[in-house]
Amino acid sequence: MSDRDEARRVLTTLPVFNEAAHISEVLDAVRRYSDDILVVDDGSTDATPEILSHQSDIRVIEHEENQGYGAALRTAFEFAAHEGYSALVTIDCDGQHEPRLIPELAARLYPADGSKIDIVSGSRYLRHFPGDSTPPAERQKINIAITELVNERLDLNLTDTFCGFKAYRVDSLAKLNVTELGYAMPLQVWVQAAVAGLSIVEYAVPLVYLEEERSFGGSLDDGRRRLAYYQEVLSRELAETPLGCTQK
Repeated sequence: MSDRDEARRVLTTLPVFNEAAHISEVLDAVRRYSDDILVVDDGSTDATPEILSHQSDIRVIEHEENQGYGAALRTAFEFAAHEGYSALVTIDCDGQHEPRLIPELAARLYPADGSKIDIVSGSRYLRHFPGDSTPPAERQKINIAITELVNERLDLNLTDTFCGFKAYRVDSLAKLNVTELGYAMPLQVWVQAAVAGLSIVEYAVPLVYLEEERSFGGSLDDGRRRLAYYQEVLSRELAETPLGCTQK
């Protein structure tokens, strides 16, 4: 079986927490572009579990308690590997990603020239699309600051470090060890991917914000604390790698 054939076995995962307002509509859209769907319900306390209980054509894994965004994705990584998928696409459930792009992100993992791409990361800032939202100023400022820091520390050329719309080659996930269970999980992934020499490309996706005041949880709703938290996680992860040693 060729890489192109393997790429057709794609799992699309939605990490969710209290997404009753969006989950039905988003799942209806995802179904049009993905045959295999996994929802990781990270301890929802609203009507999300009830809604999911009526979705017979998807797989659902429930965390008994809310563990965090990174924990939900870690569960998805483990499931995709255990079930023998070749590609995993992650898409948020807040209506801010366009499911029609799922096949395109997955296909980019397997270029026509036969080269290997390990991670295809959606970027809301790679190019402008008609109708793009104006991002919340504080969130964009933090994204820019952390993206610049990640690029400087890891010698990458990213434009968006926090977009949750991604595609991974499942055979490459074994090189990632997710222990950061919160919203800083992508920073841990970037460090580990850089150290492992994984091939990363960005893919332009529309910039859509539907809930500008969306909570990050507790003290992280304060932008200064959130920025400091991201910087701390990045520094801590770097300190445990050869890259951290070379930067001291």
